Amino acid sequence: MTVASALALCLPALSARGDSPRTDARLLLAHVLGRERAWLLAHDDSRLSARQSERFRQACARRAAGTPVAYIIGRAGFFGREFAVDERVLIPRPETERLVEEALAYLRGRHAAAVLDVGTGSGAIACTIAAEDPDAAVEGTDTSAPALAVARRNAERLGVRARCRFLRAEIARAPAARRYDLVIANLPYVPSGALPALPDPTAYEPRAALDGGPDGLRAYRKLLAVAGNLLRSDSLLLMEAAPPTAAALAALTAAALPDAAVDVRSDYSGMERYVRARLRG
Repeated sequence: MTVASALALCLPALSARGDSPRTDARLLLAHVLGRERAWLLAHDDSRLSARQSERFRQACARRAAGTPVAYIIGRAGFFGREFAVDERVLIPRPETERLVEEALAYLRGRHAAAVLDVGTGSGAIACTIAAEDPDAAVEGTDTSAPALAVARRNAERLGVRARCRFLRAEIARAPAARRYDLVIANLPYVPSGALPALPDPTAYEPRAALDGGPDGLRAYRKLLAVAGNLLRSDSLLLMEAAPPTAAALAALTAAALPDAAVDVRSDYSGMERYVRARLRG
């Protein structure tokens, strides 16, 4: 079986998903062969071994059943870098890059800023901030020990382990006796009644990392209850939310931090996506 024939055989099954079958097929085959996708275009007559053909068939079957490509190949792109991901963590989303851009703009020019990433998951936010701002000291917390193992692996891979400390902690107890210049959070924010079901690809992700309670704001209420004890003067709090709940989160934030300037900001597609609270010194 050649590269071209393998892709052709895989496409019908993936097309039934209605996503991006050609891109998915190339990503899966490149992963199986240990090659870049560009290599496939230049070598469409190269032959697969029997073992490679079987691995590709299995990967296509998993994708056709709904498993996200990122879980099959074990990585996902975020802010120009690749992060290791598996079923223990959420797959980083492009809309979260806007949150990171806002954080980096705030940190620009600040010396040795202390950053807390609450609900770090794969560590994509924490590691990206550490990589983009070599002067920042970043802590990431999560309630999930398996997720923290993925985050530590990503910090090692990206060479930022010395400036990224990951701790297991409940939101309301994370971490005591410290204050931060920046607190950033992408906590579970899907209302329980709107949680996806199979075969929706997001249904393969950890439910605990998605379920935000009846109104999608349960985890953020816990964070806001302690936010005043986490933030320094002249600091910033950034929280990603679902567009339908962003206004409610902003109201909760204004009540919890009455001295902060609070507003809702949009992602790249113009959807209300995150709440920004700026505390002045």
